[in-house]
Amino acid sequence: MRSADLRGLGDWIRSQPAWSDLPIIVLTHRTGGAQYHPETPRLVELLGNVTFLERPFNPLTFLSVARTAHNGRGRQYDARALIQELAQNKQHLEQRVMERTSELQRAHEAVLTEIAQREEAEERLRQSQKMEMIGQLTGGVAHDFNNLLMAVMGNLELIRRRISTDPKLERLIDGALQGARRGAALTQRLLAFARRQDLKVEPTNIAELLRGMNELIERSIGSQIELAIEVPPALPSVLVDRNQIELAVLNLVVNARDAMQNGGKLTIEVTEAELVGGKPDRSYLCVSVTDTGLGMDAETLQKAADPFFSTKELGKGTGLGLSMVQGLAKQLDGALRLSSEVGIGTRAEVWLPTTTMPAIDHASCQSSQPEASRPITVLVVDDDPLILMSTALMVEDLGHKVLEANTPAQVLDILQNGQEVDLLITDFSMPRMNGEQLARASKALQPNLPVLLATGYADLPPGSASELPRIGKPYQQDQLAAAIAKVMALQALH
Repeated sequence: MRSADLRGLGDWIRSQPAWSDLPIIVLTHRTGGAQYHPETPRLVELLGNVTFLERPFNPLTFLSVARTAHNGRGRQYDARALIQELAQNKQHLEQRVMERTSELQRAHEAVLTEIAQREEAEERLRQSQKMEMIGQLTGGVAHDFNNLLMAVMGNLELIRRRISTDPKLERLIDGALQGARRGAALTQRLLAFARRQDLKVEPTNIAELLRGMNELIERSIGSQIELAIEVPPALPSVLVDRNQIELAVLNLVVNARDAMQNGGKLTIEVTEAELVGGKPDRSYLCVSVTDTGLGMDAETLQKAADPFFSTKELGKGTGLGLSMVQGLAKQLDGALRLSSEVGIGTRAEVWLPTTTMPAIDHASCQSSQPEASRPITVLVVDDDPLILMSTALMVEDLGHKVLEANTPAQVLDILQNGQEVDLLITDFSMPRMNGEQLARASKALQPNLPVLLATGYADLPPGSASELPRIGKPYQQDQLAAAIAKVMALQALH
């Protein structure tokens, strides 16, 4: 080694793995020992794990030094194996930790999703319960309000018939009647919002309906707003309540008008399309009302159809217009869809189910209305004295003889005493015995007695009979006359 180039050996020794420390035995000459040789420090630095063995040496000494070096090298290989095993265990542990962490993350996400779904379900339940409570409240309020309006409108009509010489007084009466009719329209909105409207669903030509509303819509929006009605030919009929759909379209038109205070364009369009989320076996027509008004942001749009929510000034909106349209659409197995963009405008879509049945021709139906009936004896019963008086006076003013009763018991007494009665007009909601029960009891005494049921409910409570002719409160004298004539005409056919 004295004359050899040891750089390659030095590089190899320095590049050993961390676990390796190669043992080297260097045999020296008889020159006074390695400690006296000038190369010794350099070799110690270069070779690292080096043992100098001076010759001559005993063979047992050499064997002992060699065995010691070999055993040390063996322990290094054992250390390497242990290090590799630890590394593998560490890798396996890290993999298990990663897998477990991933499992925990997935479980955590699943729990968060479950919590979100449960919160959404609870919110829907709360909203449903709130809507049901509001529906019950509005249904009851509408019934009582209809009774009050019945007394007001009936008396005003009778007063107007008797006072025709004072134009100023007649205008005041007309104004009061218009206010009462607006109150009646409000109850219709309340009942439609509560989905307690008794709908008269029939095949309807939506194009003919919109054409018939054209003049009313133009008067409603004014001259500053451009109106476009786009209805393609040969559309199928829709199954709707004609009057309620007219009211719904008018509500959407008024909302659009109020959003375009500085003028704009109002487009009413009808298209035949597939309703996303609708019944797969049904086809639909989409009646859309689009304006170029202020538009709504996302937060306002989300609450737009909520009951009593309004962006209009105090006293200029009830907040029931869109709620009424939504309630009506759901009753008809359709839907209300709203889209809006601030500064661009709003689009309201009412989706209505179609039918293959031909539309009813209302023009021909109106020409065949029953004529006024002959003078008859009418027994009127209502537990509210104001409504009883108003109805009795209207019937009397039509030329009929009137018998009055405040309770169902009085009606049965009159019939049991043999009093001749041609028609019974009864309120539905009365204490101890409702109108339906009274009708059954009356027919037991006089089987051929026709009964006209007057009710302030838009729809009778569940379980009530639907075969009895009905007239909804508040009604006007011409509506009452038509109802009486129709009932008596049906009676004559029997």
